[in-house]
Amino acid sequence: MLLLKYSLFAGISTLFNLLFQYMSFSMYTGFASIYLALFIGTFAGLVVKYLLDKNFIFYHVTTTQKENVKNFGLYSLMGIFTTMIFWGTEIGFDTVFEDENAKYIGGLIGLAVGYVIKYFLDKKYVFVTRGVA
Repeated sequence: MLLLKYSLFAGISTLFNLLFQYMSFSMYTGFASIYLALFIGTFAGLVVKYLLDKNFIFYHVTTTQKENVKNFGLYSLMGIFTTMIFWGTEIGFDTVFEDENAKYIGGLIGLAVGYVIKYFLDKKYVFVTRGVA
């Protein structure tokens, strides 16, 4: 059941990511537009994925807003490596293939690989119960 839920949530956040990228490209196609779209899409997907993971995968409860912000920061930090995989794959596909949709296919592949790695990072470092000092 966990694998099914995690896969579903990864799919939902991937859709948010790619939809926000698509919207970004529809508004701006000038210099460095792919980097702007990647940033916007990544942020949209990150917020959605954090909320879904926190509440429905790890069932992690934060007692204060400060704790929630700290957790989101740690979640984001764990995502840097996986984001590099995702961005590298998407940019690579966009560079190598001359098809307009290649970047989205690369993005899908990069996100899928990144989400598998991210699950284990989040389980070990983010959504853990810490002792009270």
